[in-house]
Amino acid sequence: MRYFCLAFGLMLWTTSAATALDIEEQRLFPGTGDRVLRVLSTTDLDLFAPYILSFQEVRPEISVDYTVVSSSDLHREIRDGAQFDLAISSAMDLQFQLANDGFAQPYRSDAIQNLPDWARWRDLIFAITAEPAVVVINTDRFSGLDLPATRQDLIALLRDNPDHFAGAVGTYDVRSSGLGYLFATQDDRATDAYWRLNEVMGRLEPQLYCCSGQMIDDVGSGRLALAYNVLGSYAADRLAADEGGRMQILQMQDFTNVMLRTVLIPTPAQNTEAAGAMIDVLTTLGMRDLPGEWPLPSLSLAGPLESSGLGPIRLGPALMVYLDPLNRRTFLTEWENAIEQQ
Repeated sequence: MRYFCLAFGLMLWTTSAATALDIEEQRLFPGTGDRVLRVLSTTDLDLFAPYILSFQEVRPEISVDYTVVSSSDLHREIRDGAQFDLAISSAMDLQFQLANDGFAQPYRSDAIQNLPDWARWRDLIFAITAEPAVVVINTDRFSGLDLPATRQDLIALLRDNPDHFAGAVGTYDVRSSGLGYLFATQDDRATDAYWRLNEVMGRLEPQLYCCSGQMIDDVGSGRLALAYNVLGSYAADRLAADEGGRMQILQMQDFTNVMLRTVLIPTPAQNTEAAGAMIDVLTTLGMRDLPGEWPLPSLSLAGPLESSGLGPIRLGPALMVYLDPLNRRTFLTEWENAIEQQ
């Protein structure tokens, strides 16, 4: 009886732990052997599948169990010691915090030595893509309107056309979206116009989202006229399937936030050899200069941006400033006051 109770208790604990993680997508890519590489990621399955298949061309014996969650959930799971071999996230500040706080194993190889200094930190965290934040618009809903080129233009457009944009502007809920919080804090560092933009959006009953994909889908359907600060890679993928030409990407000319999608090996990881092999494939593809139909942009994007003064967000301790609890609480209070004007 005692063993039955123990087993039943463990079953309940396992069930509650599993349900606590809000899994968006999950798929097993079978290999020819018994080894399984467990990957926790924020990257949509359809975008990352080609990279997994490329890895399995090199290591066909390894199965890949790929799970997609939000950046906040990923951060929490890795801090709580979840058993994954790789963590891949778009929220590079949260990833850097994990590495800085001792939740990542070091990894060294010839492949990662080819990464530029700004794309890795202390052999613990490695960039695999460089992706800009963009504005996506519904072209039908912008008929007859001038397209904004800067944030000041966008502020003027929204301010002067409140009836047109009421309830039709989308952006991240930065309280729950790790990537949204990263982009928002980087906007704050770059320009005073960020808070003015929030105030103007706040008067329009903005729609708040967890993820780029949902915002872009609502732009395509016409529910939104525009989505602010979405991932350019996701937008480009949706536009490729937009046969009606209902969407357009606008990259603000005053400045561009360029996020580094990063990968690390969590400290509890058991299959570290396979994890390292996957990192080698991802960083090699990340440094590619050759053309190819890869869903995510390469790190080479950062070269032209750096030369124009719009380089990628840097991996380093500066990312920790807005993660300080007091700084985060202050930022979120100001954001709520601006964006929730009820």
